[in-house]
Amino acid sequence: MTDSYVCIDLETTGLNPKTDKIIEIGVVRVEEDRVTKEWETLVNPDRPLPERIIELTGIRDEQLAGAPGIGEVLPGLLEMTEGFALLGHSVLFDYSFVKKAAVNLRLSFEREGIDTLKIARKYLPELESRSLPALCRHYGIGHSAHRALQDAEATVELYRKLARDFGEKEEAEGGKSLFRPGKLCYQAKRDTPVTLPQKEQLYKLVDRHKLIIDYDIEKLTRSEASRRIDRILAEYGR
Repeated sequence: MTDSYVCIDLETTGLNPKTDKIIEIGVVRVEEDRVTKEWETLVNPDRPLPERIIELTGIRDEQLAGAPGIGEVLPGLLEMTEGFALLGHSVLFDYSFVKKAAVNLRLSFEREGIDTLKIARKYLPELESRSLPALCRHYGIGHSAHRALQDAEATVELYRKLARDFGEKEEAEGGKSLFRPGKLCYQAKRDTPVTLPQKEQLYKLVDRHKLIIDYDIEKLTRSEASRRIDRILAEYGR
């Protein structure tokens, strides 16, 4: 069993770490089964939020406007998790977003992790859903879904209850225990900035078609700029 770890939960603009961004981070650090630190922050993604994310999280663009960017908060997050395994419900999701952000900032982020979703899938197959809200209802854990710190707190309680119910059985089975950290693997490639020709083309297209855009051309990556150009050309032509 593992009684020291950092539980991390993120809210993001979408599900793809290659193209989506972090908008909220919640962290609970547990040492010898005791919560020693909690931390949360909003993160400005430098893009408008999709309506479905606003509805899901209750976070709005105006709340993020004055929030720090990922470059300001990431070093502190990496320091807070240094030397600890990560705990999460579908932990690879959260890890992949942090790893992508770290790679973009030329920082290293290699961690081991424990996944409460994998544990629940193995030991609670009879449940209709093993989502975090469903498991919290099953165990009577108070939970306000889709806000990062509340989700992290709920995941810590869920891990404790799963360990209480199934930890000894898992250990008795021998082999690799889901209650112990395993290496997290996600290959992230660093984004490259928008190129000068892309910027020039975008500015010309926006001006030519009198478009009102909700993004900053100067802050786009090369792949984002390419997608924006393709969309404009497909809809408006040259």
